[in-house]
Amino acid sequence: MTQIQHFYDERTNTLTYVVYRPETKDAIVVDPVLDYDPAASKTWTESVDAVLRFLKEHGLQLKMILETHAHADHLSGAPRLKKAYPEAVVGIGRRITEVQRLFRQIFDLPADFATDGSQFDRLFEDGETFHVDGMEIRVMYTPGHTPACASYLIDGQYLFTGDTLFQPDQGTGRCDFPGGSADDLYTSVHERLYQLPDEIIVYPGHDYQPEGREVQYQAPLSAHKQGNVMLNQADTREAFVKRRQTRDATLSAPKLLFQSVQVNIDAGRLPEPSATSGKRYLKIPINAFRPEPQGEMTIEGV
Repeated sequence: MTQIQHFYDERTNTLTYVVYRPETKDAIVVDPVLDYDPAASKTWTESVDAVLRFLKEHGLQLKMILETHAHADHLSGAPRLKKAYPEAVVGIGRRITEVQRLFRQIFDLPADFATDGSQFDRLFEDGETFHVDGMEIRVMYTPGHTPACASYLIDGQYLFTGDTLFQPDQGTGRCDFPGGSADDLYTSVHERLYQLPDEIIVYPGHDYQPEGREVQYQAPLSAHKQGNVMLNQADTREAFVKRRQTRDATLSAPKLLFQSVQVNIDAGRLPEPSATSGKRYLKIPINAFRPEPQGEMTIEGV
């Protein structure tokens, strides 16, 4: 029988999952985290090492690492897992290539930065079904938060939604990143996920603990259909798009936006060390202040 163990990173409010079969000892990891302190620009491996300890303590063999999308709030821990389990396959939806092309331009990455998804071991098609021993995984494209978001339905019972659906009292992921679309998210949730059976259990990619409640990491799909605070089954497209866009307009950018996306479109790989300093460098675009030219400034009433 399929078992699921969750891990919660308080710094980024991220949920990572180990999905496994005790009888076969094979495992899948969904959305692993590499710890990163932006002030010191320092990485460490506390979060992903907790996953590695669990795998070792339970005698599990990691077969696959599933990324729901190129995260904008944490660095992926996939390379650390793959170092420990070299045969593990890192997979993501094929539309990651669109995100790579978009952010290669935003970050002014080198012309030879690959935008064909080749950094990942496997690119999934929408509707594709595959097996990891006894576990069946169905890929469902759920764009909106990003163009490349994918949800994974395992054994027809467990749905891992990344930033598409959070807990019912939290709602959905934001849609104001480059390439995001509230209209697309409505289609993904209302016309795709909400067509699945009520008893399916949803496992979100984050929990922000509204009003200070305890961490929650699962809810039946019926609870979303009936009472998701951002998008329930009764909501119209127009109402959701307006609600989502209004909410997004109040949100600050994630503090790890530039660092995490830059790393995650490269399958979690950090930049190569500089030939001169031996250090690794990320590129951070600056929206520089541009004062108005003298003589063109106008003051109300003057």
